[in-house]
Amino acid sequence: MEYNVLQSTWFFIWGLLWAVFFMTDGFDMGIGTLLPFLGKDDTDRRMMINSIGPLWDGNEVWLITAGGVTFAAFPKVYAVMFSSLYTPLLLILFALIIRGVSFEFRGKVESPVWKKFWDACIFIGSTTPAILFGVAFANIFQGLPMDQAGYHGDLFYLLNPYGILGGLLFLMLFLVHGALWLSIRVSGPLHERSMSAGGKLWFGLLGVAVVFLIASWFSTPLYNNYLSQPLLFAVPLVCVLSLVGVKFFLIKKNALKAWLASCLTIVSATFFCIIGLFPNMFPSNLDAAYSLTAHNSSASQLTLSIMLVVVVIFIPMVIGYQLWAYHMFMDKLSIHDLAEEEAY
Repeated sequence: MEYNVLQSTWFFIWGLLWAVFFMTDGFDMGIGTLLPFLGKDDTDRRMMINSIGPLWDGNEVWLITAGGVTFAAFPKVYAVMFSSLYTPLLLILFALIIRGVSFEFRGKVESPVWKKFWDACIFIGSTTPAILFGVAFANIFQGLPMDQAGYHGDLFYLLNPYGILGGLLFLMLFLVHGALWLSIRVSGPLHERSMSAGGKLWFGLLGVAVVFLIASWFSTPLYNNYLSQPLLFAVPLVCVLSLVGVKFFLIKKNALKAWLASCLTIVSATFFCIIGLFPNMFPSNLDAAYSLTAHNSSASQLTLSIMLVVVVIFIPMVIGYQLWAYHMFMDKLSIHDLAEEEAY
């Protein structure tokens, strides 16, 4: 395979891994954010945590995979990412650690104060990465202040209006996604509250998404590739239709189909941005000559070729295992499940 084709192929594999991570761990972060709002008592909160309990750590494997691919396939991007975006990435890492620890520690002591503390940690550990991932990627879309001396900016630079809008978009996507997953896994009043929350949050997501698309026209070059190749508009069209599908299936009270439509919304939204970004990975808004692209920041042709063989063999195995895990834990939870030794 030619070198430039390999580079482009790995760019889209990189984008796919991020899309799968957002699709899977997105509902974990959404449920963690909704914990203090939908969990009316300790039983509700335990049901919410157990709805993602068998899956959340496996979902985060996709984040490790996306980071590993960035390191191995695009080492220059990895180096710049962990220097220019060091603070938000470190905050995301700490938040994810806090969330994981909270799941395990929450039930160790039968004390309301103890549980409220760890519930707050779950909320912070879910909301923080949801927002910061959006802030980070929105800033990448509009370009970063980079020149021959490196990156010129800090965390406060990233918190610009478009970056904050990206953070809100990610948060709303994950909130709807989480409410729908919870609707699948629980029954009774908690099911009704999660379905209602998903329907109400959908309108917020729609509003933020529309504003984000308009702002992207003025703040980023994401539409350039679409204007040069109009057939690519099929991707945002799929995103729009799947978002409408979420609401349609919510009205039909079909939580599973609504959640699957939400999955497609997240994946197609990610690819709308990835396609618009191509071939840039870390564009400079000071001078395009200093932008990092799939072609000037990739590893050697031999490295990319070997990695492609590994991915073709092992990624289907990982997907197969994860589909099996989801199938095993699709049954609705009951209060009796909370009495099991392995329950949270």
